[in-house]
Amino acid sequence: MSTRPIDDLRVRAEQGDSEAQFNVGMMYATGRGVWQNDAAAAYWFRQAAEQGVPEAMTKLGVMCGMGRGMMQDGAEAVRWYRRAVDWWLQSAEAGDPSAMSNLGTRYASGWGVSQDYVKAYMWRSLAVFRLSGEKREQLLKTRDSLANLMTVEDLTEAERLVHAWEALHPQNP
Repeated sequence: MSTRPIDDLRVRAEQGDSEAQFNVGMMYATGRGVWQNDAAAAYWFRQAAEQGVPEAMTKLGVMCGMGRGMMQDGAEAVRWYRRAVDWWLQSAEAGDPSAMSNLGTRYASGWGVSQDYVKAYMWRSLAVFRLSGEKREQLLKTRDSLANLMTVEDLTEAERLVHAWEALHPQNP
């Protein structure tokens, strides 16, 4: 067994473990346990992103957009953001509260989608209904702060969308 966490993780990453690939990318991106290296981070994020890891798609999009570890390429950045959004949308439609929360964040910020506070509020609300504890409380705060940026009409529309989504996707008792 290796004495450095990166060594064991890298072996798993080289064997195709997408979670390990993402984690190795994070270590290189942040310099945690290794020398910070944007090119290595981008390489490992790409490996994980190509296997469908949405967080890696987002990180790779950021690196493409900023030119960190690779040539700056805004079109490539948008492509990766959109792939992440597509993945989160599919997972959210299946009832995944983490994906719902991530979609809310994307719609609030406009990363990979057109900025839309109504959809952001809708997805965050749906996630809140499915979470508990500290995660729920934290998401409630971000959802409620978003409400301060919206009109009464926008909030009404967001609530209508929540109810319509819930009617089409009833939760298991």
